[in-house]
Amino acid sequence: MENICIRCKGRGLCGQPCRILAKFKESVPRIKTHFSGSTPPEVFVGRINYPNVFSGILSPVQHSDTTIYSSPEQWVSQNLSIEQILELRGQMIYGRSQSHIKSSEFNKDSGKFKQVTQELALSSKPVSTEFFLKHKPEFKFTASRFFQIIANPAPIQKILLEENPKVEKKVDYLTNDYDVKSIQAIKELYKAKILTSHLQKLLSVGLLGVKSSRKMVPTRWSITAIDDTLGKTLLENIRYYQELNEIQVFSQDYNGNHFDVLFLPGAFSFEVIETSMPGSVWSEQQPVDKSYSMQDYEGFFGRKTYATNVVGAYYTDRLAVCEYLNKIKRQATVLLLHEERPEYYAPLGVGIIRESLRKAFTKKPQIYETIEDALRNIKNRTLVPTDKIKEMSWVLKNYGKQKSLKQWF
Repeated sequence: MENICIRCKGRGLCGQPCRILAKFKESVPRIKTHFSGSTPPEVFVGRINYPNVFSGILSPVQHSDTTIYSSPEQWVSQNLSIEQILELRGQMIYGRSQSHIKSSEFNKDSGKFKQVTQELALSSKPVSTEFFLKHKPEFKFTASRFFQIIANPAPIQKILLEENPKVEKKVDYLTNDYDVKSIQAIKELYKAKILTSHLQKLLSVGLLGVKSSRKMVPTRWSITAIDDTLGKTLLENIRYYQELNEIQVFSQDYNGNHFDVLFLPGAFSFEVIETSMPGSVWSEQQPVDKSYSMQDYEGFFGRKTYATNVVGAYYTDRLAVCEYLNKIKRQATVLLLHEERPEYYAPLGVGIIRESLRKAFTKKPQIYETIEDALRNIKNRTLVPTDKIKEMSWVLKNYGKQKSLKQWF
């Protein structure tokens, strides 16, 4: 097998053994074309050749509680290393088939494959499932900034559930209500404490929305759609909260992802500056000896266009920030700094960003009298010079320039 890695994208240009494939080689199961295992559950819908896309189910070949195989919530809470996560992902077989996003079935050979996929997406617990493949899985992987690494693909012939999925009552009710729009269903499910990652699966396999509009949504798009929808929903209340009355800083590290979040008194606005360091997973986009930064932001009234620089991570960042502001019942001006460092050599999806920030916001914030004091503290942890941050930052350049009514009383 030739070397493949994120930097050379399978072209063998890096000249080094691929650390990702090496880990997969240690953990990949030796199977033929038939196996049974407990899917976490995990479903995936691709976007290549849209609207005729590959979609399918991922499962290891063992029976147990496999939730952790696809749970960024557990990866972060248990502080799993990249190597441990790759070992889990390498054990998953991706049984897939191709169909139109609105097709009632994936293809005539796959029987009730789409129905089974949707039943699995409903489940909140692992489900024992039997797979029949057309040929052995390929030893390769697909990686993205957005979703978790997908490995060992194989065309599916047939799939059978060996037990009934465990479905939460609220999920069952709203996915069977064909008159409720998807946005309203997402809001109600979130309020009912359904995991964000579960909401993304429900939307992706076409289980939300009015009946005539239901269709499969590529996983990459469904992740951003859920994060964006939930963030906007929270902001409907946040914009009416009192302004934060102190300067707060939170920090967090996870597998080479470093975060510093600065909360300033003021009306809601939000900015992300994300920097990829030399040697990190996406640094191939620039010369290997230089870092590069991406930036997106919004003011009090929100964005009217997609965050084309930070892309999906922007909405994941904003959701976690909005959850914190909603919890403390305050609005604030927020600058979020994210550094991808050389230790982050394999992409784990935006789910680890959301969960890392959620974990950060469970801690007590560091409190400062002035912005300069806060930035001096941040300087002790960041690799990007604070002078560069101040030069780039839309929030810092504009902070304090807008007069508020209370200044006149």
